[in-house]
Amino acid sequence: MFSKFELDIGLRYLKAKQKNGFVSFISLVSIIGIALGVAALITVLSVMNGFQREIRSKIIGVTSHMQLMDASGSLSNWHSIADFAKTSDMHILNYAPYIDGQALVSFDGNVSGILVRGIDINYEDKVDNISKSIVNGKINNLVPGKFNIVIGEILANQLGVSIGDKITLITPDGQITPAGMLPRLKQFTVSGVFNLHMYEYDSSLALINLSDAQVLFKKGNTVTGVRLKVDDVMLTNQIKTKLENHLPNNIIVSDWIDQHQNYFAAVKMEKKMMFIILTLIVAVAAFNLVSTLVMSVNDKKADIAILRTIGASRKNIMNIFIIQGGLAGIAGTVCGTILGLILATYIGEIVHFFEKLTGARLVSADVYLIDYLPSQINIHDVIYIFIVSIVLSILATIYPSRKAASTDPVEALRYE
Repeated sequence: MFSKFELDIGLRYLKAKQKNGFVSFISLVSIIGIALGVAALITVLSVMNGFQREIRSKIIGVTSHMQLMDASGSLSNWHSIADFAKTSDMHILNYAPYIDGQALVSFDGNVSGILVRGIDINYEDKVDNISKSIVNGKINNLVPGKFNIVIGEILANQLGVSIGDKITLITPDGQITPAGMLPRLKQFTVSGVFNLHMYEYDSSLALINLSDAQVLFKKGNTVTGVRLKVDDVMLTNQIKTKLENHLPNNIIVSDWIDQHQNYFAAVKMEKKMMFIILTLIVAVAAFNLVSTLVMSVNDKKADIAILRTIGASRKNIMNIFIIQGGLAGIAGTVCGTILGLILATYIGEIVHFFEKLTGARLVSADVYLIDYLPSQINIHDVIYIFIVSIVLSILATIYPSRKAASTDPVEALRYE
């Protein structure tokens, strides 16, 4: 594409000191600007990828890959429905029944609204990893008739409870008496505390035995639904379509995307907008090359005239300055890519260091859902950013290169 003559001159112009030192300074600033823009873009997108991965894995670990529910809110023949679903699709690995209900929890004058989930410990480990998040006590203590409860660590701290304390659950499904509606009260013994590192669940989720939940919420022998675990969470939409075609019409099939659709849609939109905004920063830095090359052209008018008189064509001159600006853009892009990969790899440690240094919590779980800064480098994002930066840098060189090619040798040498 470029001749050796053009490459040699273009590279020499890039490395040589300008007559006007300000031109060299602007050129350096342009390269640094491109590098910082590329680094920021790679780091931010990697952090957003990390957030999406961590939140998704934690949500799936606590909720489920898929759920089967009855339209009435109570599923009576859950064994047959779950067995049929498992045999109808090879991607479904296991299932577990559950009961969900809203309640108030009270202890020593402290009251908080929570989500109560009834589980069967014989099935639960087959569909989620919540047992691995127990930090105090045991989840195996959730046996029928004991009315034990396992709560999140943040909720335990808010209530001021510890293992062995008795707390009161208040459900809205009360009893009608001559004095009016009386709430339904039941005491539970705290037998475990979990920490999922997600504020949403650690502050408002409580687990009890499935049979105890049936008593608490007057469910009889029914459950709210069945949670399914699959071998690939990215196939849940296909599995959902297949199950909807085979299960009775009263069975509602949902997956982890349906359950948190707004969140994942928001993250996807934020990632797109952050890419556009940070690409504009790279574009501003890249187009600083325009001013650099314009001043470089003015600085080297005599050189351009001499090259033209010894036989260099307009195209040669244009290519020389495209090479000069393009190499500057490539240098900035390569440096920015390396810096961005380093920052994206160690961003968690860097944030943790500043948190220890300042004593302030930079990543708060009640705001960001998790209390640490994850990062996931996506090689496709890095390649795309690299290409976009190079293209913007080359586009920025076209106008000053054309201006250099149009230089009149006679006018340029008249006062030399």
